Amino acid sequence: MRNSIYDYDGWKRDSGMVPQEWKPGEAPAPYGEVPGSQSAPPEGPSRRTPNLWKGKRGKKAPGTPKRRPREENGTGGFCLVLALILILTGVAVYFQGGIMPGDSPVERFWEQFPGWDRYYEYAEETDWMEDLEKTSIPHASLGDATLTLTPNEGEVLTPQEVYAKVSPAVVGIRAVVDGGMYLGTGVVMTADGYIITNAHVISGAQKASVVFSDNSRVEALLVGYDGETDLAVLKVNRKDLTPAVFGDSTQLQVGDPAYAIGNPLGEELRGTMTNGIISAIDRTVDMDGQSMTLLQTNAALNSGNSGGALINAAGQVVGITNMKMMSDWETIEGLGFAVPTAQAKVVVDQIISLGFYTGRPALGITVVDHYDADGNPDGAEVRSVKKLSDSSGKLFAGDVIVSAQGVPVTCTDDLLRIKDWLIVGEELHLQVRAGEETLEISITLQRSSDLSDSPELKTRREAS
Repeated sequence: MRNSIYDYDGWKRDSGMVPQEWKPGEAPAPYGEVPGSQSAPPEGPSRRTPNLWKGKRGKKAPGTPKRRPREENGTGGFCLVLALILILTGVAVYFQGGIMPGDSPVERFWEQFPGWDRYYEYAEETDWMEDLEKTSIPHASLGDATLTLTPNEGEVLTPQEVYAKVSPAVVGIRAVVDGGMYLGTGVVMTADGYIITNAHVISGAQKASVVFSDNSRVEALLVGYDGETDLAVLKVNRKDLTPAVFGDSTQLQVGDPAYAIGNPLGEELRGTMTNGIISAIDRTVDMDGQSMTLLQTNAALNSGNSGGALINAAGQVVGITNMKMMSDWETIEGLGFAVPTAQAKVVVDQIISLGFYTGRPALGITVVDHYDADGNPDGAEVRSVKKLSDSSGKLFAGDVIVSAQGVPVTCTDDLLRIKDWLIVGEELHLQVRAGEETLEISITLQRSSDLSDSPELKTRREAS
């Protein structure tokens, strides 16, 4: 949900509607004006906001409110009314007439108003995963820092206390791309400058900088990223930062209070806090063709929140917010998602030590939920096994996995969550129900990219 500032207030060009006056109030402390100028607006359209899952591809994301100029007192009421009529008429002509961005009359008209960013959003799809390969932000040296997850001892803070504790660790991310800039959010991981954000926020960027809650801005280096988990790590040359306290997402339960702090719709609204609950644990969601296991929350998220903090009642960051569900055909509210910290730790630690993530671990099998005679879920049933995987010859179609690493498995999401705690090369110990037998089987996890061969569909009886 990086923000790529949209067409004027998001109004559709053919709607015939006129945007209303919108003015921000005074910025609350500690936020004020952001130092440094933003890059010049592009001559043509910017790329789409890449991470908003809409159910349908290629549709427009909602618009970004822009700051209107403050009204000036006139000397005559008639002149003021006449001027307003002329301005609104011009706006109506623009929205009704379908004038495309870049037409000089429109550009000249809006150039009179300071503070407008003429970035545009087209309906075409772009693949941010492909753009990751074009990312050319200068690289940082490798390090030995690790993401520490602190158990939740049951502490409950007020919303005000949560904000005071976490907001200094939430930063703005500016990623400079061809013809413009993407705006996102990040979370300070260490006092000496490691910052976690989403991979799609910095996808395709040539430079990146970080804006802190005290309004200072520092150029950032790229430590590394992983597109499959949508995580990236930046490094800034600072020693005095306030890091977030990261909690263990595996302790979360549905219904737990949840807060989100980030920069929705860009920097004017940075440091925004919203609240809700944890709506689901280990939700499997497809994002731009990637299957991810995420936390679900109804805390409000919007473009620009990407890379921000999902926080528990103890003021611990338990997730890195990265997407929301949207639709152009029906109203969808309160469906936001975040990468759980238990998963982020594995990825972030490898990025800092190696510069990259070795890859999501794979069992090399496809599974579906299995149900007992009463219709209750009681395991993950194997449907197929890939020939090049370590599961080949050990697991067969029809086997039901009922436990992994000693933890009960009642559905496929349970198995995926436990698998994602591990890394490539580690063993996953399974308890498998094969007919009337219960077997103990160990599978060495492999890179998912190494297992693209055709699957075997043999049952255990056919194999014997």
